[in-house]
Amino acid sequence: MSNIAVIGDKDSILCFRAIGVSTFPVSESREARAVVRRLIEDKVSVIFVTERIASGMMDLIDELAKETLPSVVLIPDNQGSLGLGMERIRQMVVKAVGADIFGIDEETPWNRASS
Repeated sequence: MSNIAVIGDKDSILCFRAIGVSTFPVSESREARAVVRRLIEDKVSVIFVTERIASGMMDLIDELAKETLPSVVLIPDNQGSLGLGMERIRQMVVKAVGADIFGIDEETPWNRASS
């Protein structure tokens, strides 16, 4: 198994297989939770999760963010971004540098999409 995995709907993640990433097609967050637990046991280092699937398991993703590994990265699916991934990056940068260097406000498109 690859040290990198991607979880999401089949149409959005199929292309990752071509570059050697282990793919795990799911249709709902409940399935994805089980896959994430298995990937943790398999010591996978990086797990990409599509935003629509991730939106139903943010509690688990937030818990994993406290650990060194695995690194969970939220990516848009083939329908576009919900803004969850960019918002997580913004929060990490604010935590690291103490300021919102992105200059994001409530009118930023990815904030509107997630509200």
